[in-house]
Amino acid sequence: MTGRHTVRHRVEFWTFRALSWTVAVLPERAALGLCSVLGWFVGVVLRVRRVDTDRHLEIAFPERDLAWRRRAARASYIHFAREAAMTIRLAQMQPEEIVRRTEIVGLEAFQDAAAAGKGAVMISGHLGNWEVAAASVAVRGVPMDVAAHLQKNPLFYRHMVERQDRLGLTVLVKNEAFRLVPQALAAGRIVALIADQNIRKRGVFVDFFGKAAATAKGPALFALRTGAPVFLGVAVRKQGYPSRYRVIIERVRVEEGARGADAIRDLTQQHVSILEARIREAPSQYFWQHRRWKTRPHPL
Repeated sequence: MTGRHTVRHRVEFWTFRALSWTVAVLPERAALGLCSVLGWFVGVVLRVRRVDTDRHLEIAFPERDLAWRRRAARASYIHFAREAAMTIRLAQMQPEEIVRRTEIVGLEAFQDAAAAGKGAVMISGHLGNWEVAAASVAVRGVPMDVAAHLQKNPLFYRHMVERQDRLGLTVLVKNEAFRLVPQALAAGRIVALIADQNIRKRGVFVDFFGKAAATAKGPALFALRTGAPVFLGVAVRKQGYPSRYRVIIERVRVEEGARGADAIRDLTQQHVSILEARIREAPSQYFWQHRRWKTRPHPL
């Protein structure tokens, strides 16, 4: 992407680069500790989207008491600040280091499906560290593309593409996904899609923690139209230092020959339900700050 670089773009980008440099040169424990404090400050002192976060945790875990939900909210802010630091450091790691830091459950079945020639759709969500999930597969020799939105700041977009390229990932612009994703699948590649954000228009409503959530139907559409197998993959952080992750890849059942709106809804519900189950195992590692239930179904 090329675009006009405004003064604001340059200031934003070079501020980010300065922070990134600091995170990259500090020892890992110090860098992650610093970012953990920043995350705590954003969530507890500044309370950025804290009302939303608290409400979302109440929707998802009504059976838990208020003290538990507050702890989970604080931990979520700390987790994502810390994982932002790890994402910056990830791009500087050698493939061997990424392999050492990740264990993958379900890799063999995933590799077998990918080798069948139809490619595969790998769905993920904002749980753990989704950048680690993609990189852990790519460094093990599986050709992978990741779909990403165009950035308002072209300098950020170029930096993101360069970072993903160092990790062995090819970026597909989401704005052109309906053209690029089928091409990638036809070439036998894996296409990774984040599919747990609220969709304002043309989404499909499925159950997420007991409440209807507008969800992207693109992953289901691609799979049903191309016959590509579908997986859900997440990378959950383990306790301790250095940072290590358990990557879990699970097959999502696709009914052979299924077509139409009901098939799209069924497949979407399946991958959302699998993600929900994984979130329940590590609730403090989910991005509760996102307004997942903002769009509501139209009344009949």
